[in-house]
Amino acid sequence: MQTINQLLMIVTLMLIWLSLFISFVMLSGAIHFWFKNSHRIIETPALSRYPLITVVVPAHNEEIVIENTTRALLALNYPKDKVELLLYSDNSTDHTADRMRQAFADEQHAGRNYKIIERTGTGGKAGVLNDSLKIARGEFIAVYDADAMPEKNALYFLVQKALENPDRYMAVFGRNKTRNADQNYLTRFINQEIMVSQRIQHIAMWHMFKIGRIPGTNFIIQRDFVDSIGGWSDGALTEDTDISFKIMQSGKLIALAYNSEAFQQEPEHLKDYYFQRLRWAKGNYQVVLDNFKNLFNKSNWRVKFETFYFTSTFFIFNSAVILSDIIFLVNFGFMIWSWFDPNTQMPFTFTQGNTQISQVLVFNWLLMILLYMLQISIALASQFGQTTAKSVRIALASYFTYSQLFIIVSVHAVLQVLMDKIFKRNGTRWVKTKRFED
Repeated sequence: MQTINQLLMIVTLMLIWLSLFISFVMLSGAIHFWFKNSHRIIETPALSRYPLITVVVPAHNEEIVIENTTRALLALNYPKDKVELLLYSDNSTDHTADRMRQAFADEQHAGRNYKIIERTGTGGKAGVLNDSLKIARGEFIAVYDADAMPEKNALYFLVQKALENPDRYMAVFGRNKTRNADQNYLTRFINQEIMVSQRIQHIAMWHMFKIGRIPGTNFIIQRDFVDSIGGWSDGALTEDTDISFKIMQSGKLIALAYNSEAFQQEPEHLKDYYFQRLRWAKGNYQVVLDNFKNLFNKSNWRVKFETFYFTSTFFIFNSAVILSDIIFLVNFGFMIWSWFDPNTQMPFTFTQGNTQISQVLVFNWLLMILLYMLQISIALASQFGQTTAKSVRIALASYFTYSQLFIIVSVHAVLQVLMDKIFKRNGTRWVKTKRFED
């Protein structure tokens, strides 16, 4: 039994060190990128050409936020005659379509090329996107979620990047920011998580490996390419990740336009957050399982690397944290019991005492906390006005609360994916994220 316990500790330590190494590589790549680009003056010169862009907005019961998003789309810094707007009220039971029409009521928007479609089909967001392919006339499809308000130059920067290498860049994505970040502590935690994801992980992956990921909103994709792969997977929980792998499998690239920004609304209540992240985690686990075979077949190296990275993020890192927590809690319990029975021995030790394993685990936990704080600090430093003493305190609080909650979400997601497979359940149903007035 002691041998098994020691083996479990060795595996746990190896997984933690692997996770720390991957995080350190990502952080190093992002730091190099920001040092290289932080002094660049951002300009918006005329493009060599302005391709027609079909902007698609899938919206299901989004009457609270859709009007502001629509107005932001109408204000984009891109020739008005080169933008086709397709706004879908997908199986809505509220006034989503009416709010869309209200945004177009101003005289200044007369003559705009748009359609408001009250859809009753199936397939969720992926179904809406596939329907849009049948009527879209644009060379590129741009996708914005109902709560994602693009900055006025967001579409310009996406197209600018696409035109740099149209033969290889099948899609281009920008960055998303939290538009209700100061609402409460939950939204502040989410804001920091998104900043690390957008300004560290995505930046590093593109800068070092030319690997990009479609984020679900604020991206464009070549319409002909989407047609060639049969469109989006209907019912997919994370249709963005699914199509990202398809693009990489074709040998093409998903480019990052880091100056393109959109502001999205995040959950303000814990229940809404939990079920949103549960849906995302389930979708990502499913994509990993579907693509795991690519580690061993003749897929190109970017597909293999991305599969490995997803596996490391969603399986290896979570397993390391769970195992280390189990070892700590079990040893802690036996330590308490030893106060009553001095002959009690710790189950997880490398020696007769528990000093050695305790020191190793404490050292690893301190490294994890330090790297977590460093990632957030670098992400905040790359955004003007974000680095404050308060933000550092929030980051520290986030590690011991918010980030630990994700472990619970991940375990729940894995169990649901397994149960869906075993009982052949429909695992694509999800709880809609609640919206709030801006």
